[in-house]
Amino acid sequence: MRRLWTIIGVTDVPASMRWYQTLLGLPLAAPAHSYFGQILDADGTVLLALHAWGAHDHPSLTSPDAATPGNGLLLFFRVDDYDAALARARTFVARFDEEPHLNPNTRTREFALRDPDGYCVTLSEA
Repeated sequence: MRRLWTIIGVTDVPASMRWYQTLLGLPLAAPAHSYFGQILDADGTVLLALHAWGAHDHPSLTSPDAATPGNGLLLFFRVDDYDAALARARTFVARFDEEPHLNPNTRTREFALRDPDGYCVTLSEA
């Protein structure tokens, strides 16, 4: 099997790790390095990788000043615990980018918010 590893540039890897782990209801774990961490599902599947801006010479991760973080990128997670995820998300933001609603195309409930670096994150019920 082949898998896509989505890597995003973030300002604070440990803080972003906690944010995503909390949002997704995953156990809190420290990143492998101060400049790189992976959000892992319960079975060890990498859901998202976090890379500190400018930590290495990756052309697209040099600086958030070189491009708007998340421009053209939507991080879309399907979750088994939608109602609990919605409650956790409400602790992060006063207002969602997209309020909870029923998506007429997928016929599932979803909502969207911004992570600490400005990436758009959508959670949808599985």
